[in-house]
Amino acid sequence: MRSGNPALKQDTFLDLNSGRVLAGDPRAMSLNGTVNKTGLLLLLAVLTAAFSWHASLDANGLPLPAARLYLLGGAIGGFILAMVTIFKQQWAPVTAPLYALVEGLFLGAISALYEARFDGIVLQAVILTFGTLLALLAAYRSGLIKATENFKLGVVAATGGIALIYLTTIVLGLFGINIPYIHDSGLIGIGFSLFVVVIAALNLVLDFDFIESGVDNGAPKYMEWYAAFGLMVTLVWLYLEFLRLLSKLQSRD
Repeated sequence: MRSGNPALKQDTFLDLNSGRVLAGDPRAMSLNGTVNKTGLLLLLAVLTAAFSWHASLDANGLPLPAARLYLLGGAIGGFILAMVTIFKQQWAPVTAPLYALVEGLFLGAISALYEARFDGIVLQAVILTFGTLLALLAAYRSGLIKATENFKLGVVAATGGIALIYLTTIVLGLFGINIPYIHDSGLIGIGFSLFVVVIAALNLVLDFDFIESGVDNGAPKYMEWYAAFGLMVTLVWLYLEFLRLLSKLQSRD
């Protein structure tokens, strides 16, 4: 089992002490349970996102200083909780909901900042994100898209390359150096964002396959929370990439 999502790596469903898959647990992970918990995490994120959205814009739709506070606090808090969840999967029933709440603060603030500059962009990004989720889920369930080993290797490699580019951008940015073209609204920048959106979307297929494998292998019940968390990580990434892509397209108008 392989996933480009760092939260859903190859040994997630393994007993790290024995190396054997956990199976036969009467309280095993189920698909319905994972779906329900994913829905709950999304609901929690939407609630806090709505709060930070309204706290980030004034009556005229202009950004308030609080926006940066929610943006920074949500990003740092979400990252810390994500790392804790990844390394302590057993804590997922507690850390995954906390991650959703904190990540919602970040998403609401960054969405407000985008909306203040590009009217209507958030609704478009939300529709595209969930439309992509439903389309790929239907394609996966119908067998139109199969998570073969070569498919997984390609998506994982591309995801790693994108992560390296983003990390390099952050490091160079600390020294006032910007990578040209790919973050601009030119054709190369738009093409790069399209590529990233496609890779983020394909990670959903790997996540579906990974969750299905966990259910088939009888992973313990708490893995429903962990799998829901992992799927949400991909959805957040996809949503942010749609925002970036749409902002580049609208900048050219």
